[in-house]
Amino acid sequence: MCERPGPAPCAGCLATLRAAPSLAVPAGLVACRALLAYDGPGRDLVARLKYRNARSVLPWLAAGMAALTVAAGDEVDVVTWAPTTGQRRRERGFDQAELLARRVARELGRPAVALLQRQPGPHQTGLRLAERQAAPRFRPRRAVARAAPCRRVLLVDDVVTSGATLTRASRVLTDAGAAAVVGLAAARTAPPRSRGP
Repeated sequence: MCERPGPAPCAGCLATLRAAPSLAVPAGLVACRALLAYDGPGRDLVARLKYRNARSVLPWLAAGMAALTVAAGDEVDVVTWAPTTGQRRRERGFDQAELLARRVARELGRPAVALLQRQPGPHQTGLRLAERQAAPRFRPRRAVARAAPCRRVLLVDDVVTSGATLTRASRVLTDAGAAAVVGLAAARTAPPRSRGP
């Protein structure tokens, strides 16, 4: 992405972004969608938010993510997120999934509620598939008792790779009484068979 002043992403950068590849629905979710392919310019756009706190991209990302939800006809009652580790939040000073979820909730006119707490464990970045599927672990927050039962929850994350994070988070939500969980991400990595060398 360029560093030009003005709206982010600019018109030139928008032209370089690719839609997310088709996404198999991770276990535990009734649907899952992603906005961008997590490679090249799409990866840079999400990484700016995730690693550099470049919040200027939030309005565009959230509007696109919300539009996917509306276009698919996903009826949701509450928006939550798959939280990052406490260590990452302390290091960065923010949780990128929370930033996205709160903005998407605003676009959809739905409440954003912290329903999950991440338990200590390894970061997902750089883990092999088997390691990703063994982590992360979540537990419900007290708010789940009030917000999740008999409701459809929109579960937001920044990037979907294996789907393990969304699967683990959705299981906690459904065990707590959520009627259904829909996954939504800013970006999706290419499935292994379609990645380049």
